[in-house]
Amino acid sequence: MADDGLISLVSKHSVADTIDRLVQIAETNGLTVFARIDHAKNAKDAGLELRPTQPLIFGNPKVGTDLMVDNQVSGLDLPYKTLAWEAADGQVRLSYVAPDWLAGRHHLGAASAQSVAALKIGMGKIAALAAS
Repeated sequence: MADDGLISLVSKHSVADTIDRLVQIAETNGLTVFARIDHAKNAKDAGLELRPTQPLIFGNPKVGTDLMVDNQVSGLDLPYKTLAWEAADGQVRLSYVAPDWLAGRHHLGAASAQSVAALKIGMGKIAALAAS
């Protein structure tokens, strides 16, 4: 993990397929998918070019609420987000903010430690499955 808290995994799939896989995994595991945005399509509609780039916004109200009860400002980073994107070299990556970094950013403490731990385990598994 870099100092900026970003974790990036190489995906074996296209950006769209990586997000499709992530949606399926999230929904299968009882998470709520709130939004999927196609930044490249939006750029094209504005007459601009952008390599494939899609964030997925999803979460678990129990975990998110626990974090916000500990520090309500953590809601700035919730629901949780991932970003599938195609780099200049053509390689697709799936990136997200490390849960430990998010906890440090918002000074989350013992009250939400269990939820942060669950988020860390869950995101690691979900992201790895989506990218594999």
